[in-house]
Amino acid sequence: MTDDTHTSPEPRVAQAPRGKPPLVAIVVVALVIALVAWGFWRAAQPAPAYFQGQMEAREADIAPKVTARIAKVLVKEGQQIKPGDLLVEMDSPEVRAKLAQAEAARDAAQAVADKAQAGARPQEVQMARLNWQRAQAAAELADTSYRRVQSLHDQGLVAAQKRDEALTNYRASRDQALAAKAQYDMAASGARQEDKAAAQAQARQVQGVVAEVEAARAETQLSSPVGGEISQVLAKEGELSPQGVAVVTVVDLSDQWVVLNVREDQLARFAQGSHFTGRLPALDNREARFEVYYLGVLPDFATWRATRAGQGFDARTFEVRARPSQPIAGARPGMSVVVEAAR
Repeated sequence: MTDDTHTSPEPRVAQAPRGKPPLVAIVVVALVIALVAWGFWRAAQPAPAYFQGQMEAREADIAPKVTARIAKVLVKEGQQIKPGDLLVEMDSPEVRAKLAQAEAARDAAQAVADKAQAGARPQEVQMARLNWQRAQAAAELADTSYRRVQSLHDQGLVAAQKRDEALTNYRASRDQALAAKAQYDMAASGARQEDKAAAQAQARQVQGVVAEVEAARAETQLSSPVGGEISQVLAKEGELSPQGVAVVTVVDLSDQWVVLNVREDQLARFAQGSHFTGRLPALDNREARFEVYYLGVLPDFATWRATRAGQGFDARTFEVRARPSQPIAGARPGMSVVVEAAR
């Protein structure tokens, strides 16, 4: 018996022509090459220049003018104050003693000046007048006695000795009367203008001493001449605070500026009066506009630097200060400010 079954032919698979890569592969390779080329080009580019500075603010160190013991500290760090607010109370027994002495000297000098201005009392003037009248009467009596003795001497009844005694007594009485008259005139007219002026000047001099001591006493109540924020308190109750040593530091956060150190070959972009933009990393990279108001060279030992090794010139470093166009809220002294230089 014959088998009529036939074997079915196998299906033929289509084969891609060789030697022609797919289009997708070509695109991928091109992108990779472009990416690598861009990376090399990017790496070859110079890094963007930037400058880093820091924020500054006006600070005032408040120090007493006198040496005294700290009795009470009235402020704390971070506290906002206004000009004239009391910061520290101080105690100085020496100042109180000097003030008492100066006031006593002032009262004495003023009493002398008042006496010179008022002149003699009425009773003293009256006593001087009576003394003059008595001396004048004695002089008139001595003159009469002399004339009588002279007449007797001319008649030969009295010796020359008696006449000379009478003459001497008259002259002495006359001089005493003149002296009494001068005393009366002086008491009536009062002190001389020069004495009055000297007494008044002495009183003013002592008054100046009192004012000086009162100023020292006022310094024991240490007030702030400026307003702002208390940034540091060095005073402690009970301590002896020396003269001129700061006990409180006040910072005015509304008076801000940024300080940059810039080499002179890059200084042209920071000309005085120019503007630039800086960002503060501590304030979430907040940007602010600044205006340059000061340029100053830094000391030689810290700033000389060669622009190129072996050639070129030595570049100095300048300090650049710039103020923000308006106070930056939240900015504190010491915060960094980054300034990117435009290409």
